[in-house]
Amino acid sequence: MEPMRRTLLGILAALTLLASSGCTITQKDPDYVPPAPLPALEQLRQAPLADATKFVAGQDIISFATADRNVACSLTSARGGHVNLPYEQNGFSDSANNKMATVPVAHCELAAYPRPEAQDIADDCGGTGLGYLGGAVLLTPEKAGYGECRSGVTQQEAEFGPKGSRTGPISQLPVLDEGQGLERNGLRCSAYNGGVACGNVSAGVAFFVTRDRYELIPNTGKQTSQSPSGAPKTP
Repeated sequence: MEPMRRTLLGILAALTLLASSGCTITQKDPDYVPPAPLPALEQLRQAPLADATKFVAGQDIISFATADRNVACSLTSARGGHVNLPYEQNGFSDSANNKMATVPVAHCELAAYPRPEAQDIADDCGGTGLGYLGGAVLLTPEKAGYGECRSGVTQQEAEFGPKGSRTGPISQLPVLDEGQGLERNGLRCSAYNGGVACGNVSAGVAFFVTRDRYELIPNTGKQTSQSPSGAPKTP
């Protein structure tokens, strides 16, 4: 009886200590189902805005990366087809482009990404019909588009793709925390649901991209395109 008495006294003492310390024991509800992620535009409306000063990457440019480093984005400007990116060579500042209108844009690059769907291929790539690749998405105030003509990899893919260096200008970008948002010139971006959404909320135009799928809103209405992330990405 004495060992049993000591055991009972030990249990009682432990319970007394637990009660006096104010600690509680919680158990995970096996029946709990987390709520579905918000639609992209609703996420952009509700996401709290982060302090943009941390993300300044050049004159009138805000840039960030996702926590897994698969997506890098900039809220910046474009002239014609020239997007002002701090980590990619571009012709934005060429004097020949000064006559072109400057418009605010959101641009993202992905290290792993789906192939473009046939209905989203917006360029014949110099008449060849070849070289239109995924991994880049662009939002203007009026529309969103996925993919581009190119003969090689993006800077994001060079740094964080399967054979990436993990070093370079994109590796230095600050991370935008999940659920947070950034805004510039009427366009917003938010890191959420494993990817990034960017949009012009007032116009109802947006995109959402992850390594597995992309969504363009609107694109002849609302259309979601989904392809495996292992799809070919370079010629």
